[in-house]
Amino acid sequence: MDWGLRNRITRMFPSGSGRSVMLAVDHGYFMGPTRNLENAAATILPLLPHADAIALTRGILRTSVPPTATTPIVLRVSGGATILKDDLSDETITTSMEEAVRLNVAAVALSVFVGSSHEHQSLANLGTLVDEGEAYGVPVLAITAVGKELEKRDARYLALACRVSAELGAHLVKTYYCEGFSKVVDSCPVPIVVAGGPKLDSIEAALTLAHHAIDEGAKGIDMGRNIWQSEHPVAMLKALRTIVHDGATVREALTTFHAATAEIPLVAPPASR
Repeated sequence: MDWGLRNRITRMFPSGSGRSVMLAVDHGYFMGPTRNLENAAATILPLLPHADAIALTRGILRTSVPPTATTPIVLRVSGGATILKDDLSDETITTSMEEAVRLNVAAVALSVFVGSSHEHQSLANLGTLVDEGEAYGVPVLAITAVGKELEKRDARYLALACRVSAELGAHLVKTYYCEGFSKVVDSCPVPIVVAGGPKLDSIEAALTLAHHAIDEGAKGIDMGRNIWQSEHPVAMLKALRTIVHDGATVREALTTFHAATAEIPLVAPPASR
């Protein structure tokens, strides 16, 4: 692996823990202005200092992230379908590797739809992107997407999707947490980061998902809605960091969350006379 490619991966996985807390804000490329991401810049800016990497599209990068930002960028480069279609797997490459290099990103990301009607197309896209990434020194993150078929999130399916992605040369894989997740990790020879998925019904549930994933071998998490659709997104991100980087328990992470949301009096009480 060339120095440039290794350097880009290292930037996303800080040397202290070797793990990563990624912030996913690329949902608009197929969902449009989803809740709390209508104004992307307003959502992103307070969270940037607390994320090890941020996943987004080139349009949002150019319009909503200041060029002074130092947070590594994971650039979404696949697309071509929206939630108006029944089949979300009909994707192609929408952003060139030259564009990714011009934007100085740390990695590029695309979805692979194993078992879908467009499986061949998405896997061929991955192979092409890996060839280009190797040529330019840019790592490729394969996202094992399941479209609207959430019932596919079992260990057997996810292990297949992750292993195939790694076999085709993906440097990193993003997938879902599932029962028996350690088997998925053990059968994938490249680092896995875990998606947050749809908004869960509680803060504790999201923290528990992250804790289980890290405990069973994930090298990081890549959450979106469970952070920026939270009432306290910065506190949520801080709590997740304690799990990923410090090995905190869910209870300890909840303590961090509540401490970060505690109100501090802005006006000192009057002095006694």
